[in-house]
Amino acid sequence: MTQDPAAGARPQVWLSVPPEEIDGLPDAFEYVYWDGSGDFPADPEAAAFYVVPYMKGPTAGALPLPRMTGVRVIQTLSAGVDNIAPHLGQVGPGVRLCNARGVHEASTAELALALILASLRGIPRFVRGQDTEKWYSGFYPALADRRVLIVGYGSIGAAVEDRLVPFECEVARVARSARDAPRGPVHALADLPRLLPAADVVVLTTPLTEQTRGLAGPAFLAAMKDGALLVNMARGAVVDTRALLVEAESGRLTAALDVTDPEPLPAGHPLWHAPGVLISPHVGGSTSAFMPRAKRLIRSQLVRFASGEELANVVQVTG
Repeated sequence: MTQDPAAGARPQVWLSVPPEEIDGLPDAFEYVYWDGSGDFPADPEAAAFYVVPYMKGPTAGALPLPRMTGVRVIQTLSAGVDNIAPHLGQVGPGVRLCNARGVHEASTAELALALILASLRGIPRFVRGQDTEKWYSGFYPALADRRVLIVGYGSIGAAVEDRLVPFECEVARVARSARDAPRGPVHALADLPRLLPAADVVVLTTPLTEQTRGLAGPAFLAAMKDGALLVNMARGAVVDTRALLVEAESGRLTAALDVTDPEPLPAGHPLWHAPGVLISPHVGGSTSAFMPRAKRLIRSQLVRFASGEELANVVQVTG
């Protein structure tokens, strides 16, 4: 974007989506494009608004932060901010960190439902059977009449429940603290020991924080009923992989994992071949729905920023 010298220096916006691909961006800014690879496109000190590159690994997005002395807003395109929040000490006070609430809910909830149905109805077994021309008939678990526990009842957890409603199952909800929600009460994390033994399916949609790291550890998993299904749509580190392997290899629990710890899951890792474990490669949000929604979020946030309005999705302000 060419700067008009007569107009003075405009605030600079670093975008991880080419600016020419986003309609309706405010003219108040100078836009530069950086996708998280290669040299910086401009001096980071000039950046006022930074859109963090998406799916570029755990450290790429933080690379320019030490030099972003004038940044006022950091906007992620992910629902979680665990890759960028630990680096906020490298920027000054008053910087607003915003997440991508509204971008990933539909796609992530869609995959959660797909993994639940595939796991319960034996789809992986059928696919392997087709490969070897084997006919695996019989009775299989249904989602109907099952009890589903959603742990991490934010916008993604609510979207999962929206998609569970037509399947005639009972849903319980857990978040950091108890509250009321449109479809019923949300229980606190402290209630998990009471709720886990009753759940046939446990869906993790919680953000990764110090409180939730390793949440699904030995005690959590031991409290789940025999034959229950654990579905992780959160972050791999929310689950204790070693403890899950013990339960899966014993045949007591099954699991469907869109995220793993470590990630990507390396060749030869025992989780690949653990019985009853279905793995998808962290693709909950990376669908055809992502880019249109991400562009709408970026445009909306920049319009707000240009007019001095309150930003959406602020999850932290640096002190």
